[in-house]
This record gives sequence, structure tokens and C-alpha cells, in this order.
Amino acid sequence: MSRHLTIRHTTEYSYREPVRFGVHRMMFRPRDSHTLRLLNTNLTIYPQPERIRWTYDVFGNSVAHAEFGNRTSNKLTFQSEIDILHYETPQPTQLLLESAERFPFSYTEDEKPDLCPVMAPQVEKDSDVVGEWARAVVTTANGKTLPILHDMMDQLRSTITYRRRSALGTQAPAETLALGTGTCRDFAWLMIEALRSLGFAARFVSGYIYSPDWTASRGGGATHAWVQVYLPGCGWIEMDPTNGIFGNRDLIRIAVARNPSQARPLSGSFIGERGCHLGLTVSVIVENAEPAGVAD
Repeated sequence: MSRHLTIRHTTEYSYREPVRFGVHRMMFRPRDSHTLRLLNTNLTIYPQPERIRWTYDVFGNSVAHAEFGNRTSNKLTFQSEIDILHYETPQPTQLLLESAERFPFSYTEDEKPDLCPVMAPQVEKDSDVVGEWARAVVTTANGKTLPILHDMMDQLRSTITYRRRSALGTQAPAETLALGTGTCRDFAWLMIEALRSLGFAARFVSGYIYSPDWTASRGGGATHAWVQVYLPGCGWIEMDPTNGIFGNRDLIRIAVARNPSQARPLSGSFIGERGCHLGLTVSVIVENAEPAGVAD
């Protein structure tokens, strides 16, 4: 099934007085794939930058760099608009190799060199706590690979309370377990590090979620984060532990990365007096562009 969606992502920074701006790095543009067709994009920035340069990062994500020169303003606004066809596709679990149906399993010698960077836990100080939590999930799932993934999502949703947080950054996985609360990026990062502690290859995904009334799914009205895990035979499959989604339903992928800091939608700097920054506002609107009652 396909759905025609439009996404408008607006970020506005406010300052007490006019300031200069350093280079700002943006990850707003998705890549075409069998689950997403990019129809149109529009990027509006105020004040208008002197130039925008486009690159691909180490993961192949599309990255834009805005350079402002000596231009000054007391506001800085970014508005990204994208128009896409989103295809909901079933997880290819029927392709899971028989050798990987039970845990532990091994990736092939051809796959290991490419997967190693996303197999090793990144937060070593949390490895014992997170590893113990992950191994308990393996026990409840009787060592079967797919039930391990489902049970881990269920455990996260039953033990961690979702809570929006405006502060930048992602909690350490052990902190999320201790607090019992987190945002979508905290849910995703905990699950990724838990999977890595077991030997799974997993990576962080940043993007958006389609939630028509903002209450049907957690994370609507803001950027969203979830998980990709690599299974032999299946390849990369998507899982949203915040909403218990096993697959790509309503998930609009923009970027993948080894850790959350590599997938920030927008980052940059300003040159001005200390304390000049007053704050920022972020708005994300994902809408169905099809007439009512029309679906493929």
C-alpha cells in the first residue's frame, strides 16, 4: 500500500540581538528506495545563506551545509518541505536463514567487516547493566531470534514511560533504564545498545512518523527515532520500540547512523554575546496529501 504524504519541518532560533552564524548542517532529505519515492523538496532558510553545499556522509545520507558569511539577524529559520510516496512493506522475515532462527547466530564472513562498526556497544560503562537486561529478554524468548526482537520491544514499552523532552541530546541507555522514562531517541538508543550487547548489528534511524491526530502514535509532531537491526537473509529490518511497530508502517526514514549524534536533523553555531540565544521552536507536520477515501 502506498500513501502520498507531505512533511513540513520548521525550526526557528531566536536571539536577543543580531548575531552572525556559523555553518549549519542539515539532514532533511530522504533517499529514494523501494519503501519511499521522493516527489518534491523545498528548503527555505532565513536569512538566506550565501551558499548551500550538498554532500553524502559516511552512511550515504544526504547532508546540506548552509554558509551565511557575514550576514546577521536576531532570528534564524529553517523550513524543509518534502513530498513523498510512502510504501508500507511487510518485514521479509520469511527470508531469515535457518541458521539464524535461534540465538546466538553468526553473520557471514562477507558481512562481518561491514557490520562490525554497528555490532560493538558504544557506551562501554553501561554494557554490564544493559547486557544483563538484554540477556533476560533472551531467556523469556527461549532463544528464538524473532521472539527476542518482539519481546525486547514489549519490555521497553512496559517498563519505560514515554515522555517528550525539549533538551538536546540522548540519555545513556543505563540512565533510561534507571529513570524509567525517555523520548523516542532514548528508547531507540537503549534497544540498539541492548541488541549490540547480544551480538546483533543495529543502527540508529532518524526521521518522522505519520500520526494524523498526534495521539495515535507517540512521537507525532516532532522528529522521530527508531531502530534498524540486520538479520541474515532478511537484511536491515525496521523496529520502532516507542510505538511497538515491527516494520516501516508510518515511519519516514531520513538518515541512518551508528549513534544518535551522527543523525541530528540540524546542527550549527552562532557568533554573539554569551547568553544571547533566547531559545528555539520546532514544528513537524506530516499530512496525508491524498483526497479522503483514496488509497492504493
